[in-house]
Amino acid sequence: MSPAPLVSIITVVYNGERHIADTVRSVAEQTYRNIEYIIIDGGSTDSTLAVIRQFGSAVTTVISEKDKGISDAFNKGVLRARGAIVGMINADDWYAPDAVERAVRAIEGYDVAYGDLQLWHKDRAGGIVKGDHRRLGREMSINHPTVFVRRECYQEFGLFDEQYRCAMDYDFLLRLAMAGRDFVHVPGVLAHMRWGGVSDVQWRLACLETMRIKDKYLPSRKLAHRLYYVKQVMAITISRMLR
Repeated sequence: MSPAPLVSIITVVYNGERHIADTVRSVAEQTYRNIEYIIIDGGSTDSTLAVIRQFGSAVTTVISEKDKGISDAFNKGVLRARGAIVGMINADDWYAPDAVERAVRAIEGYDVAYGDLQLWHKDRAGGIVKGDHRRLGREMSINHPTVFVRRECYQEFGLFDEQYRCAMDYDFLLRLAMAGRDFVHVPGVLAHMRWGGVSDVQWRLACLETMRIKDKYLPSRKLAHRLYYVKQVMAITISRMLR
């Protein structure tokens, strides 16, 4: 890998005028400079595109058209990426200032680099979710906004499966893990996430898709997957009732 490989950052957005500026700014102000930034807009009807245009050349490519869902939008971005490394940050999230620099440094000799995620509720910081790829066979144990993947992994193992509406990132990462790709954890917070994304709002579907993905790659453990699904749904339901 060259001393400063090109990194492709992809943001998928639809009617994200409230927070898209924070996302774009976090990419534009990275300490690492060799970045191409691709934004895939699903045909927003608010001022999302006007906000993006304010950042000028900080955004390399903007595609605005209807898509078939988040997986389709992700794939559009990956297919346009030219970088040796690909990261994805959604329109409600933002990077730590040195996230890309730390990821590039860590991924040397590995296929996937990921870090920890700081959660936010409105303007208040919540907990920090630590990633651990060793638990991928059990659950989505890596925080997707913190993930950086070598582009050759998409070329070799395929894109995001468009049948999934919430857990497409888990399907892709478990696919890589089952293929023996090498993961490395980057210590510290790489990205920040606001609560209320698709997987948070549609959490039951996310749990169901996660179970089906585990069935696909680990079919001998189907009973364990169903027990874990029931336990997870009960835990989330109780937590929401208490809140």
